[in-house]
Amino acid sequence: MPFPVARRSWLPSIPLLDWGRRYDRDTLIGDSVAALIVTIMLIPQSLAYAMLAGLPPEVGLYASVAPLLLYAVFGSSRVLAVGPVAVVSLMTAAAIGEHAAAGSPAYWAAAITLAFMSGAMLLAMGLLRLGFLASFLSHPVISGFISASGLLIAASQLKTLMGVKAEGHNLFELLQSLARQVPATHALTLSIGVSTVAFLFWARHGLKPMLMRRGAAARTADVIARAGPVAAIALTTVLTWALDWQSQGVKIVGTIPQGLPPLTLPVWDLALWRELAVPALLISVVGFVESVSVGQTLAAKRRQRIEPDQELVALGASNLSAAFTGGFPVTGGFARSVVNFDAGAQTPAAGVFTAIGITLASLLLTPALYFLPQATLAATIVVAVLSLVDFGILKRVWAYSRPDFIAVAATLLATLTFGVERGLVVGVIVSLALYLFRTSRPHIAVVGLVPGTEHFRNVLRHDVRVSPRLVSLRVDGSLYFANARSLEDRVNDAVAAHPELRHLVLQCSAVNDIDASALESLEAIEHRLRDAGIQLHLSEVKGPVMDRLKTTEFMDRLEGRVFLTHYQAIAELTPEVLDHEVLDESDPHRREQRTVRPG
Repeated sequence: MPFPVARRSWLPSIPLLDWGRRYDRDTLIGDSVAALIVTIMLIPQSLAYAMLAGLPPEVGLYASVAPLLLYAVFGSSRVLAVGPVAVVSLMTAAAIGEHAAAGSPAYWAAAITLAFMSGAMLLAMGLLRLGFLASFLSHPVISGFISASGLLIAASQLKTLMGVKAEGHNLFELLQSLARQVPATHALTLSIGVSTVAFLFWARHGLKPMLMRRGAAARTADVIARAGPVAAIALTTVLTWALDWQSQGVKIVGTIPQGLPPLTLPVWDLALWRELAVPALLISVVGFVESVSVGQTLAAKRRQRIEPDQELVALGASNLSAAFTGGFPVTGGFARSVVNFDAGAQTPAAGVFTAIGITLASLLLTPALYFLPQATLAATIVVAVLSLVDFGILKRVWAYSRPDFIAVAATLLATLTFGVERGLVVGVIVSLALYLFRTSRPHIAVVGLVPGTEHFRNVLRHDVRVSPRLVSLRVDGSLYFANARSLEDRVNDAVAAHPELRHLVLQCSAVNDIDASALESLEAIEHRLRDAGIQLHLSEVKGPVMDRLKTTEFMDRLEGRVFLTHYQAIAELTPEVLDHEVLDESDPHRREQRTVRPG
């Protein structure tokens, strides 16, 4: 009796039902401790990233409650912490900055609508199982984009650190505007900002080692170091209140409403939706890629795995919940997820406890933030995003792959010059164009038999046996419309270089696909070779490729044979190669081989 075939359901699964059944006291303790640490970290980050997005600071708290709850239900990662992140906040500001004034009710409504659209897109992609789309964003493109975004974010906060007004749609315009405002710098604001930046850098890199040298436990020292932003907020808020820095020109956060996240709805304006469609798609893809990258990295450390399609559903639900609770687009954050992992989180329940902590902060702590200097929040953003900037990738990629270096550099420069949305689009286009360029010129090697073996290697790299009556071409790549002509040209060159040629064998061990254009090229090659008295043969054709070829007229017209192995082809067509070395001295590749060291 045959085994039943499992059918994949189009309905999303609920991982909560899996890990929830095994939840115990030890897991509860681990999740609770991790939630406490992440909550301490998330409160200042949420306030800061909301202001980065051009929204009131309390919106960051709103966006950190419901998304955590929904992700706990649908998310496949055990430790991913969802909420506002720097890059998505910057993209949010860029997307809706032209539609309304930052901080206005219309601006907030547009941000809610953007979260709704992003959530709907992510949910739809998850239900359609389109997680593979993330593959179109290569790692070099993402690295260049995130590094450039980090620079843009840091530069955008300099005006707040200086206490001046500056505008600009890209890095260069922003820096020029800041340079003109240098004489108007507010000295006290700058002092607060620079001091906070210095303290946060020290807290991030030096506080934990110092505490451990003085006998503190590693876990305790880590918690204290993670609380650096909270300490900076508390200290500068108290000083602003006690010394009346507000009356001296220091801009403060002001009144932050107390209460639970409000119930909200997106704006049902078709014109606005059309304008936000592309930004919402880009935010969805970038957020998904960042979230999956973090989730997969952390899951691998515990020999767990995540499901990309399930992550699309979870992030979609999280963003939809943000839209209905006054938030803005969210995704899985790298820093807070790593902290969650290191702090011992075992399940997404840690996110639920974090949401409870954020809710309590919204209800009880917001009045205490009235005198919080905006420069302090700007400093927390600067320190957080500078860790995203990685110029070292330029050196590493240059040494390994020049095309990938072009992709990184193009994405970085385009993002800095034209903004985050256009920069990302340029990166994707350049990356795809370079892929087409590389694959349009596949490596096609003339191969020969390595003496004493059944292996075939490039005649330019190894001492091999060949026959003047046969040429073996190994095609290192799939054949499709962009490289079909290259194969024709390579075959023509081989025919011209071998006047005694009677057989040409295409070794297809690396060919995973042959599209319609490449099939037409194969038919043309076979016809020309037949007219020249040469037979075309194939060897080592993969099963799926062979299945498709069998349905075509090409196989009916092919006078040559399809060999299971390339060794079998040589043994039957030119058996003398197996007995002794027969060199074709007329082959320029063989003459060149004499000057090339085997490698």
